[in-house]
Amino acid sequence: MEIIAAYGTVFLILAVIFGLYMTWGVGANDLANAMGTSVGAGAVTVKQAIAIAIIFEFLGAVLAGGHVTDTIRKGIIDPSGIADTPEILVYGMLASLLASAIWLMIASAKGWPVSTTHSIIGAIIGFAIVALGPEAVKWQKVGGVVMSWLISPLVGGTISFLLVMSTRKLIFDTDNPLKNAKRYAPVYIFLVGFIISLVTLFKGLEHLHLNLTTLQSFAVATGIGLLTGFIGWMFIRGIKDDPTANKSFSYASVEKVFTPMMLFTACSMAFAHGSNDVANGIGPLAAVFSIVTSGGEVMQKSTLPVWILLLGGFGIVLGLVTFGFRVMQTIGKRITELTPSRGFCAELGAAITVVIASRTGLPVSTTHILVGAVLGVGLARGIGALDLRVVLNIIVSWLVTLPAGAGMAMIIFFTLKGIFG
Repeated sequence: MEIIAAYGTVFLILAVIFGLYMTWGVGANDLANAMGTSVGAGAVTVKQAIAIAIIFEFLGAVLAGGHVTDTIRKGIIDPSGIADTPEILVYGMLASLLASAIWLMIASAKGWPVSTTHSIIGAIIGFAIVALGPEAVKWQKVGGVVMSWLISPLVGGTISFLLVMSTRKLIFDTDNPLKNAKRYAPVYIFLVGFIISLVTLFKGLEHLHLNLTTLQSFAVATGIGLLTGFIGWMFIRGIKDDPTANKSFSYASVEKVFTPMMLFTACSMAFAHGSNDVANGIGPLAAVFSIVTSGGEVMQKSTLPVWILLLGGFGIVLGLVTFGFRVMQTIGKRITELTPSRGFCAELGAAITVVIASRTGLPVSTTHILVGAVLGVGLARGIGALDLRVVLNIIVSWLVTLPAGAGMAMIIFFTLKGIFG
């Protein structure tokens, strides 16, 4: 308690700096892969992606980011052993933030789309092992995280594969692809609005006190989906057949229908990312803020002031602007060649998987889901459509994320303990 009283302000300043660095990494890696499909498919430019991200990432973080976050992310460790020594948890949270941020910077520089959730979990496991002992780690939960490496891409890939097949059957392999594209496009756009609304209603908005039942959530999501579908129809109804463009690519006019559709998925992915993943960057910051302002009380959940959510939103957008292009290239161009229709199927497949996961409690990563969705889209054209070397590099980066975060967090924890202890 004396250490908290003596260095409380220093701990808060360090938490803000490390939290900003971590959210910068989330933007450079996590948000970049959420926007990568839209950029890679040519539906939006990098500048447009950044503009969309600034607006919808902030809206997602502040409106639906949740004003309460788990102090110990995902309940991965048992903090009961440090109730009398809150400074240990402060060192651990600071070490976890800095370790995760460093790993995300390394991964982003290499263009690897890694999971920010797994990065912070790995860091917290590392600090817990050295501060509390291996028995403080809930290894069963860690097993669930490891299982998600297989589950996430498999489910996301399967759904995206089926969506590509549906566009082939209903649109591309018909006598009049453009007419059918304009006929079915509002249905697909309805699905975007419906699915993203469900994600938000299921996972966020607690602080707005919208305690909707499952049935009410479905009703609201249906209404938003219908509105989105109508707006989408207004966008695409004027698209005409372009014989000149069709000479170089026979489905050029049809792909023009999917370009505005991808604007909807780009906005939706940015909003969903802000609402779901902002806590990865600011959860530990909120924990330090809670301990310092309460005079050393360790709580399982801590209130998130709006300034912390705004800081998280700012850091994430800054990361995308300054460093996100590398991961965007990997997701959008290097795994497989994306067109607007394929990119749309990948993002919609990823969104559907997030909804399934949020309702069933499957321990999944949005990054792994999206990579799996892009793989599923590529596989619909055959294994030759995938760059297997890039895929292998991504899988290796996933496997390294947990131990890399853990190892760095251990070193940083002992450094902080030596400085302040």
